[in-house]
Formats: sequence, C-alpha cells, structure tokens
Amino acid sequence: RCSPRRGGAACPSAGQIRAAFLRFFEERHGHRRLPSAPVRPRGDPRLLFVNAGMNQFKPIFLGTVHPRSELAQHRRVVNSQKCVRAGGKHNDLEDVGRDTYHHTFFEMLGNWSFGDYFKEEACSMAWELLTEVYEIPRDRLYVTYFGGDPSLGLSADEECRDVWLRLGVPASHVLPFPLKDNFWEMGDTGPCGPCTEIHYDHVGGGRNAAALVNQGSPDVVEIWNLVFMQYSREVEGNLLPLPQHHVDTGMGLERLVTVLQNKRSNYDTDLFTPILDAIHKGCRAPRYQGLVGDADVGRVNMAYRVVADHVRTLCVCISDGIYPGFSGAELVLRRILRRAVRFCSEVLQAPPGLLASLVPAVVEVLGDAYPELTKNANQINDIINENEAAFLSSLERGRRIIERTVQQMEPSTNFPAEVAWSLYGSLGFPLDLIDLMLEEKGISLDSAAFNELALEDAKRKAGGPQAGQPGSTNTQLDVHSLAWLQSSSVPATDDSPKYSYALGQHGQYEFSPCQATVLMLYRDQSLHKEVGAGQRCGVILDRTNFYAEQGGQDSDQGYMIRVGEQDVLFPVESVHLCGGYVVHEVTAVETLRAGDQVQLFVDEAQRLACMTNHTATHLLNFALRRVLGDSTEQRGSHVTAEQLRFDFDTKGHVTVEQLQQVEQVVQDLIQKNEVVHMAEVPLTLARRVQGLRAVDEGYPDPVRIVSLGVPVENVLTCDSEAAMQTSVELCCGTHLLQTGSVEDLAIISERQLVRGISRVIAVTGGRAKEAREVGQCLAMEVDSVSLRMKQRITSIPEMQNLSKEVGQLTKVVCSTAMPQWQRKELQTILKALQRTANTAIKKLELQQAEKAAQILLAKYCNQSVIIDTVPADSLSILMKVVNQLCDKSPGTSVLLLSPQASGEVLCACQVSKNCLPAFSAADWAVAVCTEMEGKAGGSPIVAKGSGNAKGMQGALTTAREFAQSKL
Repeated sequence: RCSPRRGGAACPSAGQIRAAFLRFFEERHGHRRLPSAPVRPRGDPRLLFVNAGMNQFKPIFLGTVHPRSELAQHRRVVNSQKCVRAGGKHNDLEDVGRDTYHHTFFEMLGNWSFGDYFKEEACSMAWELLTEVYEIPRDRLYVTYFGGDPSLGLSADEECRDVWLRLGVPASHVLPFPLKDNFWEMGDTGPCGPCTEIHYDHVGGGRNAAALVNQGSPDVVEIWNLVFMQYSREVEGNLLPLPQHHVDTGMGLERLVTVLQNKRSNYDTDLFTPILDAIHKGCRAPRYQGLVGDADVGRVNMAYRVVADHVRTLCVCISDGIYPGFSGAELVLRRILRRAVRFCSEVLQAPPGLLASLVPAVVEVLGDAYPELTKNANQINDIINENEAAFLSSLERGRRIIERTVQQMEPSTNFPAEVAWSLYGSLGFPLDLIDLMLEEKGISLDSAAFNELALEDAKRKAGGPQAGQPGSTNTQLDVHSLAWLQSSSVPATDDSPKYSYALGQHGQYEFSPCQATVLMLYRDQSLHKEVGAGQRCGVILDRTNFYAEQGGQDSDQGYMIRVGEQDVLFPVESVHLCGGYVVHEVTAVETLRAGDQVQLFVDEAQRLACMTNHTATHLLNFALRRVLGDSTEQRGSHVTAEQLRFDFDTKGHVTVEQLQQVEQVVQDLIQKNEVVHMAEVPLTLARRVQGLRAVDEGYPDPVRIVSLGVPVENVLTCDSEAAMQTSVELCCGTHLLQTGSVEDLAIISERQLVRGISRVIAVTGGRAKEAREVGQCLAMEVDSVSLRMKQRITSIPEMQNLSKEVGQLTKVVCSTAMPQWQRKELQTILKALQRTANTAIKKLELQQAEKAAQILLAKYCNQSVIIDTVPADSLSILMKVVNQLCDKSPGTSVLLLSPQASGEVLCACQVSKNCLPAFSAADWAVAVCTEMEGKAGGSPIVAKGSGNAKGMQGALTTAREFAQSKL
C-alpha cells in the first residue's frame, strides 16, 4: 500500500510512490523494468532533450527498430524517465517560478505495451494502481475518452468508454472530448491514436466536478494519460490502421506526489522541500511561503521555485553529459544556469556558491532513483561553480548597465535595443533574463529593433568572408585615411597580446587582460576624433588582444569598457587589419573619443572554439597529405567557432576508405596530445624547413611557425626532417597549446568544387561526437530497413510504406550532420534499397492486377463492356487491371471502381479503339465521378478519377447508362 494520508498521518514519500509504480507493473503484471534513458537524445537531431517517456521507444512505434536489437524484443515495459522541457517545441522555461506547477525537469512514470495488451488491460491496470495501491478515492477520479471526429471519418472511442464503465466508473465521470484533447499524434506523420486521461479533483467532498475537467482549473488536474496507438498518419494526411497496436502511458511523478501527499503545490512535496530548505540555509532571504503573483513581494518565492527547479535540471543534465555551452542543448542549459545565478544573487541575496551547495540536496532527493547523480556529484559541483563564477562579474556589470540606462531613459519609452543587444551578445545575458529584469522595473524592451539587430548579426555570420566582397565601410580604411595615419606617425597597432593566453591549473585557458588607448575613430570613410552615441564606427587602438580576421580565421568578438566606467559597454562586432592598424567595429552606446582609455574583453568561448578549429585544420591538412600523398596542396580554408572548411587539390574523388583514414590520422594526433609549438622566425630561415606547407604566400617578416609535437628550433635545424613527420605551417592564427583539446574531429561534408579541387567541412569536440552518434543511429535504421526488405512481403501497402521509409531516410541522411564516409556508405545502400522496393511494388501490383483481371474475364466472357467494383490498393493497380483486361480482350471497354477504407472510391476506365470517336473514356469517367461528387480526367482512350463512396451505386448505374447511350 502507498496511499494518501489525511488528518495528520504520515504521507508516503516520493521515493515510495515511484517504487510502488515500478513494482506494481513489474511484479503484478509482468513488465520489464528499464532504467531511464539519458536526457541527451541519442541520434535524434530534432530534439534538444528527451522530453517524454516514449522518446527511446520511437523506433518501435515507427516500425524502424532493428529486428535483432534488444529493443525489438520488448513486449511490456515500465520505467521512470528523466525529462527536460526547455527550448524547442516543448518549452516551460519562462513559466517556471511564476506558478507552482511548471518545471524544466520532471519525471515521467510510464508503462508500455508493444503489440501485447491494449485498451481493456491498460485501463484496468491504471484503475487498479490508483484505487487499490495508492488508495485514491474513486469519487475524486474522472476519465475522458475520444469523442470522435466526423471530418476525419473517426467515430467515438466507445470501446474505451465501455471499458471504464465495466470497471465501475460512474457514467457521470466518463466524459467524451474532441481531437485536441483526446487524440495523440507523434508528429505531422507517423503513429497516432485516441487517448484516455485520468483527472483528479483536489476538492472532493462528494461534489460532481465533471464541468471542470479540461477547463484549466487548478482544482481538477490531469494525472495520467493512456495513449492507444492504432493509426498511422500518412504524408497525404489520411489515417491508416496500424498492423500492431501499442500502448504508451505517461504520469508526471511530481503531480502524483502532490495528490498522494495531499498538497496543492508541487513545491510543497518532498521532491522539493529539502532543496528549498537548503536554499534558505544558504541565503539571506525569508523562508519559502509558496506565494505567487502580487502576494509575492520582491519575487522572493518565485526565486525559490526557479532555483529549486533549475538546480535539479542542471544536476540531471550535467550527470548525463550535457554541459553549459554555446549551441543547442548546451546553450539552453547555460541560460538555465544563468537564470538561476541571477535569482540567487540579486533576489535571494545569496553569496557566490549557493547553487553548487544545493547539489547534495538534489542527490538526496533523486540519487536513489538515478545513481549517476551520486556518482557524478563532484563533477556537477565543479561545473556549476565554474560557470557561476564566470557569470557573476558579468551579471553585476549588466545590472549596472540596466540601472544607468533606465535612469537616462525618457518616461514611457522602451528599453533601447542596442543596449540589450550588448548585454545579450557581449555579456551572455539570455534574452528571457533581460526581459525579466526589465519587467521587474515595469519597462519593456524594443523587441522589433532587437530582432532587427539579431537578423543583421545572423546575416553577417552566414555571409562570412567572400572573395572580392568589400567589408564594412567602418572597418576597411580607405587609401587616403591610411596615408594620413602613416604620415601623421600614428603607430601601427600592437596586436601581440592576442597570443597572451596559457593553460590554468585545472586545464582551462586563461586569457590575459589588455588595456589600450583610442588613437582614432573611423566612420563613413573618414577619420574622426569623436563619435556620438548610437553610431557604428571603427576604433583604432594602440594595442589590442582581439584577433583580426586574417589567415582564414574569423575575427574575435567581445566588448570594451572605458577605464573607470564599468557600466558603459561598447560591443565589438568584428575586427579587421588594414595597413598594420587593427580596426574594431563598435556600436558607440555613448560618445567615444580619441584618447579614451579602454579595457578589452574578448569573447573567450568564441575565441577558444576558433583556436580549436584552427588547430584541427592543421591536423586535417597533415592527415590529407599523409593519406592522399605529398602532392596534396591547400587551396583555401575558413575557420569559424562552429566549423572548419578546407579546400585542397586532388586527382579524383576522395573515397570512403580515404575519408576514414584521414579521420583516423587526426584521431591519433589528438590522442597523443602533442604540444603545439609556436615561434616567430626570420622568413629566410623558415624557407629552409623541409616540407613546410604554404611558403609561397605573402607573409610578413618575421613569420610565425606553428609546429605540432616538435619544437620550432628543432625543425629549423639544417638537416632536420621533423617537418616531414608532423604538421609544420606558417600561420598567424591563434591555436590550442595541446592537440588533445580538439577531442574529436568528424568530416561532415566532402565535394568537388571544380575538377581537381575538393572541399571538406569538419566539426570538432562535442559537435563531432554528436555527428557520430547521429550517424550510428541512422546506420541502425538503414540496417533495420535492409533486414525488413529481405523478408517476404506480399502486401503492397506494406511494401509502399517501406519504400516511403527508404525515401525519408535518404532525405535525412543527405541533410543531417554526420561523418561523410558514413553518409556515402548509407546513400549507396539506400539507393539499392529504393530500386529493390520499386521493383517489388511493380511486381506485386502486376500480380494483383493479373489476378483481378483473370476473375473479371471469367465473369464477363466475351462481353463488349465490363463495369464492376474490385478491391485495389491504389489507382495505379486499378489502372493496371483495366489495361490487362483490354489487352486480353481488345474489343472490350472497361470501367472499374474500387472503394477504399478512407471512404474514397477510385475510378479507372479504357475504351476500345473500335468505339472511337463516339465513345470517350474521359467523358465516361467524368460522368461517373461527378455522380460521386468527385473529379476525373484523361484521354479519349484512357481516363481515371475518384469520388465519394456515398454515390457509388448511382455511379455504377450512370456508367452502364452512359456506355449504352454511346454504343
């Protein structure tokens, strides 16, 4: 027993409730208990996080599961799945804290049947668990079922309704609802079906709360959804019955615990109270009271809820290998962490480190159910602390910027977009956090202007450096301005600080600070001593640690502040080198003048990503020469934070085997964790290095040599062949200090630009790992299709579905980021499978047509007109039956109708040439299909069409009368 206790008795704990659910299905009903899948979706690029219990079972529902895999053996399964709903289609992030029931992380209790039991057993088990094990009063429970949809030709799910009535649920508690409430679909296409939901009335007392079900009332809430997958939504939108029926149920643990512990808020249950107590101990705020809205003065209670929810999400994600980062799920997690840090610091007045101090409380609550949390607790603690420290200084600066801007604003005006953009782009403030901080001050952001800035930035990033394309007029110094600077003895910019970085004690990169003086400002092709607020300009400094775009590497981004003015931030959007002067493209938030002293802050994450990809480019260049031959020469490259592009000459197409070998050479160099040696040497010395790449380009003297694994002084030795055995290149770019930081490299694209020149695109680190995971999953799907194709399939719809699956897989394989060698392999297999499927479909259609034609020939021996109905799976088959009849009986005119399960009637006809021109097939088909409220068309000899089943009998009569009138 695990029942709610009222009147002061002890309530069951969340752990007991979870365990009772799993034990009930495992021990009483023979389900196999599975562990929760990680919240990082495996091989599904469409999902940021696992957001439902059924995600890991998608291949079973879609019929794509590998027949020999362990997954394919499952019949009855139960588990408690970790789920995250933040970012993407299902996003509860911005609602968390405002109420007492939204969460970014939650647990989904579920039981599944894969072709085993269906509605009767599923409903019976659910009712037994709720009323007998959990002892929830029956009069507080209401069940809903699908009420039907005439537009789709779907009748009410009376089977489900009758099951509930037989279980003893009163008719007044069994309620029909339409498609939007009680019909579940996986996506635009694929498995779907009616569902039945169980709702709980928190008030009870013998009242009838049927009118409050599905009305958004906090008193009557859904606690369990049972989905019956019995249809497949086709591309055309029609529904076809599935050959196997499945059951997919989901019950949120947080909501169930609220019911069984007799609470009205999820945050009042023991899933949250230990975390809320730990927050109170670590901050200066009053104890949590559960207040919401206007009653929550200072948003203290909202802060408690945000921090408690977010720290659970952080712990679960980090333990599953998702760390705060800069794209995809990692970016969402970074937003979650920064949102939590802000509430800790500014609302709860907590000292640094509060968030990480909550990890033991989370482990206490969830560790028994998910042992990986206990195992990784120290790592979770370190990652949260590290990211919190990185954001706290930015948070304080951002808060001051907002305060100063608000003080300077005119009443009833929107917050300026350029300031919000600098907070977002330079300080890493999530947009929802900016909105929240402004909302607390009763101010709105100028969203339209902000979106315009974001669009401009996206266009600039998407464009990249194009050959022959002029850059910004604010960063490309014109010849007259350049001459004036030189003649006025304005010194060239010292950009050596861009190389000032080192590895810290814990292996993290530490970038040295840089202070500089504004020498001159550049705007609209002229030099200025001063630029006003809101204007975009180029800033020339005496020194900089920003990397200017050159050598194929993207420029740095970041911001600068005036010394002594921490709350005025000037975003640096791009950096260019012109005649020795480094020009920083800046939006002047306030007036900027020559002589101003500024501190420079590079976006370290973007710089580190570029360093990683640039070092990886050198590894790739070396590997290509090693695999394809020393005659392979670089023809161009482009390094960004997201990926690297490399062009090289080649005698022919790069094979699958060569791509694999190239990746392996790179992997070996990464594994060796070679030291990256860099030094400036005279150009004459550099030219002596044997095998040195890229010596024909124009380089400044002295030049910078980058050597992997071999000190530069060693490769400069007269007789040294060291440069032949490793990567040694002239390069002005910024690089890692050790190759191991690349972690992984995957070539995700390879194609010939022109004859003799190929281009590869590669990704590194986590992106490479993700590409490999996706590739492995797609390979399993292709393998599954191959095996099913080899089985003896005699059903045309089944083979057509398999053919569609091959087509969809082909599109996914073509467009998804995955290793290129694997893409080529899978495309070859899929091409062969598509041919096999097309051949099989034609063969089966001919067999079906021949069989139907034989029956009709026997039935209408030597008659001049044949009009009848026949079963046919498609219009193509029906047409083949007509063709076969006319071929075997040349003087006969034929019209056949074929009723479909969807309510449609197909029509095909052919007129004997002997009957032309008086008798037209097109006119015949139009007359018949018009009778069925449909359409038709064709030629005088052959025509086809379709209509509605309601008019079929009248259409047969019309067909006979039309033929008689023409013959």
